[in-house]
Amino acid sequence: MNILSATQIREADAFTIKNEPISSVDLMERAATKCFDWLEKNYQKDNSFAVFCGVGNNGGDGLVIARLLKKAGYQVEVFVLEFSKKYSADFQVNLDRLKELELVPVFLTEANHSLSIKEKSIVIDAIFGLGLTRPISGFIAEIISQINQNEIIAIDIPSGLYVEDNRANDGEKVKAKYTLTFQIPKLAMMFPSNYEFVGEWHVLDIGLNKSFIAAQDTKYYALSDEDASLMLQKRPKYTHKGSYGHALLLVGSKGKMGAAVLASRACLKTGVGLLTTHVPKIGLPILQTVVPEAMGSESEGEEFITDLPDLSKYNVIGVGPGIGLEKQTQNILKLLIQNAQTPLVLDADALNILSENKTWLSFLPSDSILTPHPKEFERLVGKWSSDEERLELQQNFSLKHNVYLVLKGANTSITTPLGNVFFNTTGNPGMATGGSGDVLTGIVTSLLAQGYHPQEAAVLGVYLHGLAGDVAKENNTEYAMIASDIIESLPLAFGWLQKAV
Repeated sequence: MNILSATQIREADAFTIKNEPISSVDLMERAATKCFDWLEKNYQKDNSFAVFCGVGNNGGDGLVIARLLKKAGYQVEVFVLEFSKKYSADFQVNLDRLKELELVPVFLTEANHSLSIKEKSIVIDAIFGLGLTRPISGFIAEIISQINQNEIIAIDIPSGLYVEDNRANDGEKVKAKYTLTFQIPKLAMMFPSNYEFVGEWHVLDIGLNKSFIAAQDTKYYALSDEDASLMLQKRPKYTHKGSYGHALLLVGSKGKMGAAVLASRACLKTGVGLLTTHVPKIGLPILQTVVPEAMGSESEGEEFITDLPDLSKYNVIGVGPGIGLEKQTQNILKLLIQNAQTPLVLDADALNILSENKTWLSFLPSDSILTPHPKEFERLVGKWSSDEERLELQQNFSLKHNVYLVLKGANTSITTPLGNVFFNTTGNPGMATGGSGDVLTGIVTSLLAQGYHPQEAAVLGVYLHGLAGDVAKENNTEYAMIASDIIESLPLAFGWLQKAV
């Protein structure tokens, strides 16, 4: 899914109105009805709602929602924040329609904005939409501060939040539990710092012209089941293990052989044809006992990796989980970077070693994939003051070093050597557990070995990893999930993607 700017979204609205064709007020009705359908599915009739509307089209959405809720038998109050006497045409139409239900709004102004709402009322935020360009202050800020004490559902975007860059936005913002956003997610929703305002977001398809949206120029994308499913390669009948690559994993050290096991199991479970796992002497019996499908390669080092096997027979190499920071291991990583003829997948201690030897970054094989968590990325590039700056650093890193960088976390971002950004939409907090990153390394390495383009391996790998985490959540809850559960959930995740198109 393309992530568009506020201007591009307004253009998509206009294009749809002209070419469907549909009137703007009917498009508003359709969008608000989608919101009402979601509310009716998630809230019982004994809930009461307080709908807060601005006087623009976002407020018009709120008025339609209020009307539909009232007709359905919910208790509804409507508050209009009259920050301007210039009402949008569609807002005025829907304000007039409220009279049919004898639903009289309370108008709040600079001079009179005292209000009282029921303690347990669900607040619908339809004050400001995508067009907001300055921080909220004054009486509107006071009202938002008051309604933030209630459970809030924001319509399209939480009032006070800009669509893209909020670095200079110090105004009051709605703190929503849910955001019901139209057609496509907004860039601001991808940043962790905005979670307290956005909450859990849901995309509602309101029928904007998909061809127009797909044709818009953007560097930002949000991944969907359909996107991931289309990347999934079919397996022809007359293939064999040699058809699906031979991966090498350089993993493990004394006390960290669990990382080697997890990465190896995930690599195999993702479909690689052959896997060789290179480990220190102490780790080989563990590997061959726990992961019998992997071929073991023994390093000369007793407790950590001190040498490289012959690299010529492998078409991809993953390195990092559990290898430690010993000097000899660092030298081996340098040797690997200098001699590898294929893209590498680098994670964990491989990234920590690189952060202490930044000159090596220039020698990384093109199209390699790095998978840091935020602290590992900070060691590579330095500190940042905002999520927007962090994303710029990530894009610049991929551009400069011609690599794919997977910055792990909620809405994991994947940057490409062309500066594009893909945001993941799968996964859950249960995946915040030791070994989850090692599983991702195995998945991405496996996909690369099978012949996926590095961008597809990174994007599909992250999506599949999160989807398996979501399956594991259903079976184990977020509280009891461990990394092995993610591996065991990969078959169901693959099955889901196969059915997605």
